Amino acid sequence: MTSPSSDQTPCQQPGTGLRADAERNRDRILAAARRLFAAEGLGVSMTSVAREAGVGKATLSRRFATREELINAVFADRMDAYAGAVAEALADPDPWHGFTGYIHAVCAMQAADRGFADVLTMTFPTAKALEARRTESYNGFLELIARAKSSGHLREDFVPEDLVILQMANAGVLAAAGEDAPDTWRRLVGHMLRSYAAPGAPLPTVPEAPKPRALYRAMVRLSRTGPGTA
Repeated sequence: MTSPSSDQTPCQQPGTGLRADAERNRDRILAAARRLFAAEGLGVSMTSVAREAGVGKATLSRRFATREELINAVFADRMDAYAGAVAEALADPDPWHGFTGYIHAVCAMQAADRGFADVLTMTFPTAKALEARRTESYNGFLELIARAKSSGHLREDFVPEDLVILQMANAGVLAAAGEDAPDTWRRLVGHMLRSYAAPGAPLPTVPEAPKPRALYRAMVRLSRTGPGTA
């Protein structure tokens, strides 16, 4: 009987080690991309991702041929949560409460991950799975809007594009406030939710404004580094 070679265990099939290495590299790349995208947004270069993961550019290209493939893989779970948020909102017996809860949940997702904040305000035509979940979420949001309007609590002139505008504004506030005033986005969302309310609707609370010193620090940082720089 032939003994196993030095690079195979007795129960290991030929090629198993290579597949395991490839899977480990993929996991390292995804973990590195998540860290960089969350901290710096989607502007991070593929070279930076490879360096953070400790792999060569060729290895990165074999696993993810394009940036959109990488983005699709990194944010698949975030988009699942995004779709889940609208499903949860639709299950709320109070349409207005479901609507305001969904808006807040989506903006909180942006605040938790700068890369996801970018994803929510951009489109990726070749990232089929990601865009399918976005479409699913959008269709659910249309139903949520209709229910909230039927309750008489959402303004009749609210349109789906208003959420996109809010997400863009929220992304700007998150980038500008940074770590100096990290909860500033909550006040923005509180004011916007009140602006969406029809006369007589229960008004969401508006969180306290950030401290003047915190906003001042954010403004000083922006004057030195420019908008959108962490």
